[in-house]
Amino acid sequence: MSAPITLPRWADLVLVPVLSVLTAFVVGGLVVAAIGVSPWDATRTLITGSLGSGEALGFTLYYTTDFIFTGLAVALAFQAGLFNIGGEGQATLGGLGAALVCLHGGFLPGWLLIPLGIVAAAVFGGIWGLVPGYLQAKRGSHIVITTIMFNWLASTLMGYLLVNGMRAPQSMEPETVPFPPQAAIPTVHGILEALGIPSATTPLNLSFLLALACAFAMWLFIWRTRTGYEIRTTGANPTAAVYGGIAPAWIIMLTMGLSGALASGVAVNEIMGVQNRLLLEFTAGYGFVGIAVALMGRAHPVGIVFASLLFGILYQGGAELAFDQPKISRDMIVAIQGFVVLFAGALDGLYRPHLARIFTALPRTRSGPI
Repeated sequence: MSAPITLPRWADLVLVPVLSVLTAFVVGGLVVAAIGVSPWDATRTLITGSLGSGEALGFTLYYTTDFIFTGLAVALAFQAGLFNIGGEGQATLGGLGAALVCLHGGFLPGWLLIPLGIVAAAVFGGIWGLVPGYLQAKRGSHIVITTIMFNWLASTLMGYLLVNGMRAPQSMEPETVPFPPQAAIPTVHGILEALGIPSATTPLNLSFLLALACAFAMWLFIWRTRTGYEIRTTGANPTAAVYGGIAPAWIIMLTMGLSGALASGVAVNEIMGVQNRLLLEFTAGYGFVGIAVALMGRAHPVGIVFASLLFGILYQGGAELAFDQPKISRDMIVAIQGFVVLFAGALDGLYRPHLARIFTALPRTRSGPI
């Protein structure tokens, strides 16, 4: 049996993901060149389309917000040795919770209604994540299977409610009436214009700050609290956790509940920050992208923020690239994102043996004769 590959922590958290992403872009560039488009022109369009203006940056950070929430949700489950694929369903139920509060709390002022909507989204999403956690902890059901099933259950439930109970009167669209104006989370461009600063109109809102706050809170919780230590211990070795007096069943349920609450941040950004009404499929696949974000970010909040920004660039810049280069379809952009997932996730060990040999050889070189 070969010895485990060990790298310095900074190399594992920074160098390996960077090399994986660069490899993905090189392979993507070869595919782009094969269809007759200059990789340099495509890269320039991708960057300027996502970061080259205030409007582009606003859309990029708007997508980044959703990816931070779902990436944190998946990463938190990773810390306990769980694979939460139910971000879509948990965000969907979070949207239901936020909508119920916003639709029936129109008599409340915005400073109270918005926090209540956020809390309701977290509670509904947390409960939807807690149930699969309970099924694994107490009934032995596999978390991957149950969370996938709960995605479909959430989608079916939302469709039924919007068609048969919550749909706006005299409307054929499966969506609710608009929320009260005070339920809308302030947008960044609205705040800047109120301060007299001209700004492009984008969907970026203060949910972005909430996402960053959640990332910081998760770092404090996982690495600076006793419960966080118990979660990491359970994920590393459940048997040792039991020997140390930790109850893995409780940790599994707690972790999945918190994971679902984090995933509900997508509902806060989309339902309360942009759409201002509840509608079908507002999650738009963000829950599944969160898996790739968590893998690339090494399940660490800092890495997840940067990985989310990368996918935000790919989403916004990819849309501009598909518009500017007719030969590059939206499917091609998805393929490039797939390369990123492939090299950052499935081929995670591609560079590890080579880097390990380099770092192992460095001390010998320094200790040799000069």
